[in-house]
Amino acid sequence: MSASDDVRTFTVKPDDDGVRLDRWFKRNLPDASFNIVSRWARTGQLRVDGKRVAPGDRVEAGQSIRVPPAEAATAPAKPARIVADLPPEDIELMQSLVLHRDKHAIVINKPPGLATQGGTKTDRHVDGMLDALMFDAEGRPKLVHRLDKDTSGVLLVARSANAAGHFAKAFSSRTARKVYWALVTGVPDVHDGMIELPIGKQPGTGGEKMHVDMKEGSPARTRYRVIERAGNRACWIELQPFTGRTHQLRVHMAAIGHPIVGDGKYGGQDSFLTGGISRKMHLHARRLKVDLPDGGVLDITAELPTHFAESVEMLGFDPLRADLPLDEVKFSETLEGKKRAALNIAKARRKDRKGERRGRGSERDSDRGDRGGRGTER
Repeated sequence: MSASDDVRTFTVKPDDDGVRLDRWFKRNLPDASFNIVSRWARTGQLRVDGKRVAPGDRVEAGQSIRVPPAEAATAPAKPARIVADLPPEDIELMQSLVLHRDKHAIVINKPPGLATQGGTKTDRHVDGMLDALMFDAEGRPKLVHRLDKDTSGVLLVARSANAAGHFAKAFSSRTARKVYWALVTGVPDVHDGMIELPIGKQPGTGGEKMHVDMKEGSPARTRYRVIERAGNRACWIELQPFTGRTHQLRVHMAAIGHPIVGDGKYGGQDSFLTGGISRKMHLHARRLKVDLPDGGVLDITAELPTHFAESVEMLGFDPLRADLPLDEVKFSETLEGKKRAALNIAKARRKDRKGERRGRGSERDSDRGDRGGRGTER
């Protein structure tokens, strides 16, 4: 800008279209605290297109923001690269996770145990370290989807607001194809199936746990394919979610009696294997295929985390057999398919009731009696 005693004028960039004014300051003039911005607004010194504004008002691309002299808050005219404020170890970690980078997106291989976003008692997360991935861009990357804290693998972030809108639409419309790998206990009777069981929040858990809810749950569909089996003890499976419910893959596999290894939240003790197999979650976002804003296609895979790879080796699985062809699966809406699903659900419920009569009347087993259901054969 000009001399420090001059009023400054900024033009809202496309990447900041629709953000709150206080958020605009946090992105572009971080030295101007919320209290300072509030005082400027209250005294009429801060204006957008010549009009008085409040910190909570939203700005639009192309609008002109009048900011008081720099003495009130020394700040750079360009967006601040806050990456310098991150600990060196966080910068090194984030940049070491990068699998792919172009002008639209950055893809990382998220490690298990690192949350995607912050929450209760979660201070360290991907969203809080995205400044480490700014590289040559002026703005920080933006999350467009998420993975559970203990789920590893492909996580895409957009490098601009326009790209974020494009990718968000791809995920919400399910045109983006996602492939997960998981180890599960036991082996499903149907080796290539579709689980179609509605999911809702489990009462009494504060929304932190989901369950199959046949009456009020939201429709949820998951395709699974058995890659390889270790006798009847466990198997390596591929999972493709065709809806995006919270904890969908975990709930669905537990509901058909084959919880994901290490998922004690939904599988209880039945989700753990003996013989030195890690007790960590064995769920990995292996592949993402999505159209790019310029018409290209991004098709990326992520290698397994250490504990998952070690379990694969201990169980004698062949990694070369794991990447199955990505075909264009369509949901079966036939009457025969619906009849088969109803019969499988009834069968699972009868099995659970027998378990209860044998004295397994725990709260977990009782809940499973309301959740059952097996994948319909494809």
